[in-house]
Amino acid sequence: MTNNLGYFLDTSVIVSAILLPRSVPRQAFDLAFIQGKVLVSETTLNELDTVLRRPRFDRYVSQEKRLQFLAKFVQDSMLIEVNEIVSDCRDSKDNKFLELAVSGEASCIISGDNDLLSLHPFRDISIITPQAFVHSMGI
Repeated sequence: MTNNLGYFLDTSVIVSAILLPRSVPRQAFDLAFIQGKVLVSETTLNELDTVLRRPRFDRYVSQEKRLQFLAKFVQDSMLIEVNEIVSDCRDSKDNKFLELAVSGEASCIISGDNDLLSLHPFRDISIITPQAFVHSMGI
């Protein structure tokens, strides 16, 4: 059963989910889709596409499989138009994630990035690790 909760998974969580199919990030990835909607923006999708095309991942999962994963991810996610500028993160490259979460009214950001985790909660949006997210779902 799904509800109206929106989740944002940062790029490293998604990459871990594809490269390590039995990992906690993969469990968090799957649970986010089961429990609600996974939010994306053009900017976050562009970053994910760039990262998934890196040749260094070829030894783990072929580029073809990574791009198939990306296509399915895009199809299953909810595209959000970012309408708010945020500059609160100490790593300015991570502000795009906060902007998406705020614009999409996310309930949770799932991340392993300390620059984001240090902001928990951010404007009433929880920022938690994949492990904490999985645990919060009773798994």
